[in-house]
Amino acid sequence: MTKLERIGEDLEKARARYAEWGRRVKDLEEKYREEENAVIHTMVHAANLTPEQLAHIIALAAQGKVGAFPEEMVSGRADNEETEDMYSDEM
Repeated sequence: MTKLERIGEDLEKARARYAEWGRRVKDLEEKYREEENAVIHTMVHAANLTPEQLAHIIALAAQGKVGAFPEEMVSGRADNEETEDMYSDEM
């Protein structure tokens, strides 16, 4: 066997391994995506969200408006502001 033939055999083996690893990568990417979707699905159902509520949360997140009290972002007022207003009217 010549050096060229040995290199040719090694090249064919490497190509076969490369193709196998490519298939494995695609397989793992698909499994990862499926598991990621399952986790998201579980979280949405655990939070009892409707598709409309989820879309609203995603829209707020895209605007950077999701926080600990998302209702404040929608109404523009915090509960403590309303409480302060209530007490200031009494004085």
